[in-house]
Amino acid sequence: MSASISVVELQHQLPGQAQLVDVRSASEFAAGHIPGAMNIPMDQIETRLDDLRPNTPLVLICQAGKRARMTAGLLEPCQRQMSVLEGGTSAWIQAGLPVVISVKTRWSLERQVRLGAGLLVLAGVVLAFMVNVNWLFLSAFVGAGLTFAGLTDICLMGEVLAKMPWNGRSQCKVVNPRVEPAKGRQ
Repeated sequence: MSASISVVELQHQLPGQAQLVDVRSASEFAAGHIPGAMNIPMDQIETRLDDLRPNTPLVLICQAGKRARMTAGLLEPCQRQMSVLEGGTSAWIQAGLPVVISVKTRWSLERQVRLGAGLLVLAGVVLAFMVNVNWLFLSAFVGAGLTFAGLTDICLMGEVLAKMPWNGRSQCKVVNPRVEPAKGRQ
């Protein structure tokens, strides 16, 4: 079992003394993260071990601590010195400490695909019961598309959604004025 670190302890650590890794999804990370933290979603951690600095203590962060604990379990065989932030980003924010957020945040593309596919399947079933049984083909078509995406890692719905205007690039800003920009940057 990994050690825990409190918000107060983390706040008083010297900068660069530990590597902060936020294991939430990219959209959650963009919605608000601890300054200096890098984003490696939990489902990518095992394939991105080279992004972790060797011989540097690791602090895993998520929204409340559960995913960070699960990620610590995945990393335990690597025998790294690591700890989990107690209460996660929520505790950090409740302590009134600064966070970095995007100007606008959006749902992850994966979540958008799940919602779109779910709505299409539901619509196909409801229309099959209410209008015509042939509407079940809509649900079958979506199921076939999801199967294809799972087998090939090519998601046509995801590609279409990625081109939608709400999925355009955003700029980041620091929310709390106590965080000063690095010298040389504007």
